[in-house]
Amino acid sequence: MASNTQTLRLRRTEGEKPVVPQFARHSGILQDQLRRSARRPWNPDFSTAVRILLLIRVAGAMYSNIQDCDEVFNFWEPLHYLDHGNGFQTWEVTPTYSIRSWAYILLHVIPARLPVSLGLGKRPAFFGVRIFLAVISTLCEAKLCRTVVEKINERVGRYLFFMLLLSAGMWNATAAFLPSSFAMYTTTLAFSYSVEPPSISNKRRTLFSTLLFATGAIVGWPFALALAIPFVYEELFVLGADRVEPSARSSWMNSRWTRLFSAGLMASLILVPVVAIDSVAYGKWTIVPWNIVRYNIFGGSERGPDLYGTSPWYFYILNLLLNFNILVPLAFASLPALAVTYRIDRKRLGLIKPGPDQSSPFTLLVLRLAPLYVWTGILTAQAHKEERFMFPAYPLICFNAAVTLYLLRGWMEVAYISVTKSSYQASRSIMFSTMTILVIVTAGLISISRTLALWHYYHAPLSTFARFEAHELPRLLNVTGLLPLQPPGMEESEKPSIDLSPIKEFDLRVCLGKEWHRFPGHYLVPDGIRVDFVKSEFDGMLPAHFEARAVDSWWDRSGTRKTPARLNDLNKEVPEYYVPVETCDYLVDLDFPQHPVSSIHEPRYAIDEKTWDRVLCLPFLDAAHSPLLTRTLWIPSHTWENMNHYGDYCMLRNKAKVGAKEREIAARVLGA
Repeated sequence: MASNTQTLRLRRTEGEKPVVPQFARHSGILQDQLRRSARRPWNPDFSTAVRILLLIRVAGAMYSNIQDCDEVFNFWEPLHYLDHGNGFQTWEVTPTYSIRSWAYILLHVIPARLPVSLGLGKRPAFFGVRIFLAVISTLCEAKLCRTVVEKINERVGRYLFFMLLLSAGMWNATAAFLPSSFAMYTTTLAFSYSVEPPSISNKRRTLFSTLLFATGAIVGWPFALALAIPFVYEELFVLGADRVEPSARSSWMNSRWTRLFSAGLMASLILVPVVAIDSVAYGKWTIVPWNIVRYNIFGGSERGPDLYGTSPWYFYILNLLLNFNILVPLAFASLPALAVTYRIDRKRLGLIKPGPDQSSPFTLLVLRLAPLYVWTGILTAQAHKEERFMFPAYPLICFNAAVTLYLLRGWMEVAYISVTKSSYQASRSIMFSTMTILVIVTAGLISISRTLALWHYYHAPLSTFARFEAHELPRLLNVTGLLPLQPPGMEESEKPSIDLSPIKEFDLRVCLGKEWHRFPGHYLVPDGIRVDFVKSEFDGMLPAHFEARAVDSWWDRSGTRKTPARLNDLNKEVPEYYVPVETCDYLVDLDFPQHPVSSIHEPRYAIDEKTWDRVLCLPFLDAAHSPLLTRTLWIPSHTWENMNHYGDYCMLRNKAKVGAKEREIAARVLGA
């Protein structure tokens, strides 16, 4: 049984120099090849790839928006509860329903506590977790890029690197605290092992790919296991790098099936600590991955994900175009492009006619491109659609697009040689590299413009809470004498860090009305300030507060074992979770002056000057009244920005309540 480990590697393009054997490095016959080797496409090594990617990923961790309220209420808030003892609790993280894993949330406790242990405070903990996630994603992406360079093709690897580096989709997904992002990390690593053709001798590929796919499904999101379907099929039925005579096929298949089954059994052991942690947290025997599947597939007609909205079949097409622009048609054209290559440039993959004892490289590449189609087909068939559901396949979009771009370059070479009758002229032409550079640069510039648009248009919620902590709370402490005023003329670098702990004496309440879904989480709210909801036109169910009471055991967060009264999985409103707006010291609200909308439950608080002071108002895009192009992309031009309409995202201060507290505390301080 012979082995052919180069079966999958795409044939070099014209002028791309293969690796020269060591014994022939100084042969005069090969001097021309050695001169041409300098023209091999540049690719960063693993270390360089990590450094470059890390710059972008850490920037994303610091400046990207929170795209989904599910990230805040189902993951940031439970983490804050474990870390600080308070936060919002959704029905998903209650023992009655238990469809979120505390084992996954616990993975982030150490990076959350590290900044606090270094004396940096709670807000840096938020960014510490995001940077931790960015580092994990960076390592996975760099590993995939290097594997593609080594096992598929150098040009495909280079295209993949820049597509990952610059895409708006990866900017959003890599630092998101979501199981779908976790599944993206594990899928990326699993794919980096599975791109090499399977063989009887390559046990490492089978074991590592299986473990990683299983980890993503068990710890992260069970539906992500669907991305492993082509890998499983290949392991069981495709020869890959093995060359097997028909007469020996039965014993070969038995060996392959046994190996994959053994790897699957080993991978299933990951379930043991996950079930143990979740069972302790919920106070009862709990298998969260099964609960997720049961709720989403077998929940019945009265419950299930469709309660939270449905979308048309083209939702993911439009969403992916926003995040990956021209890479999307390239990605989904990969299989048709491979079929065209099979007809007009069959040598491109290095094998003209495989025998009955070996696999075609075209078959192997089809299986590498298939996961994106499988995943998109499954998600499109579901009525409930969300952007984060596509996260596990984001790196595969870039891979498929990179392969298509490489094949397109091959077609151009074939056409050029057909016209000029000279492969030498083709190797000297810059036409092909110009085309590929143009595609990657165009995709990158559009993605950068989209990324800047997200920051400029929608970053106000994060900025508002940052300025609330940095300016409004120190002002309260100053005017009441709880924080001495800084001496005039003191340099900013000389000022001591502000201790906000006395703010607890104010017993402040920050309220959220119709902007509840943009709340960035308690990590961005200083300790001692309570966050509550006021009634808005939204008539679904909002989260309750975790109970902070401890129990006599090593698991000191009893709130994970209790389901707040009336919390339900039917999206039915619970009026008891609201507080009267007049009890709020501060209120976060969004007002559109150019297109005002007012109702009984959503009055225009921002213009009620008798009751509210505008502590801070930042621009927030009025997408419904802005042109499609200018609201999608951002260009540093006043003309461009003036085409959009903006609202005021405001932190409002209750004049009477906060003023009374200021006077009361000031009198107490003066009396002391």
